[in-house]
Amino acid sequence: MTKSVFVFAAVAALSFAQTKPPRPEPAETSVTIAGKTISIKYSAPHVAGRQMFGPGGVISHDKTYPVWRAGANSATALHTDADLDFMGLNVPPGNYTLFADVSNPDQWQFIVSNATGEWGLAYDQSKDRGRVPMHMSKPSAPVEVYKMTLISTGGHSGELKMEFDDHVATIPFTVK
Repeated sequence: MTKSVFVFAAVAALSFAQTKPPRPEPAETSVTIAGKTISIKYSAPHVAGRQMFGPGGVISHDKTYPVWRAGANSATALHTDADLDFMGLNVPPGNYTLFADVSNPDQWQFIVSNATGEWGLAYDQSKDRGRVPMHMSKPSAPVEVYKMTLISTGGHSGELKMEFDDHVATIPFTVK
């Protein structure tokens, strides 16, 4: 009987381990535009068969919902050596935290916070530098691992792209 209890416990533990989503991975993206570096450090969660956005989605269980930390674990950190303009939202050189309002999963709001160094669930709206709408589209295939990308689009312009599940959110910016 002891052997069968051990086997049952081992099978149960293995089943639990297989259903648990992979741990978020540390990730970063950076770009140099007009000689100035812009970088973002974040943790990349996995979809792992779960609903991510909308009512009942994983993100809706965060205490800051509908504001999402734009990643997992620690807050998503932006560093810029340049003055940036995100569609009218001015961001001077320095360090910031990025969030996204996903109350409407098909129309995200990009949020830059003056707060830094906090855990991702420590959002405080009074520290917002500002918010602007993002351009939304669908990927050609679902994106399993969250990905942020900074790219140069020529001259003094760039774009930030956030891709996760069946959402792609982009926002252009200008280096002043």
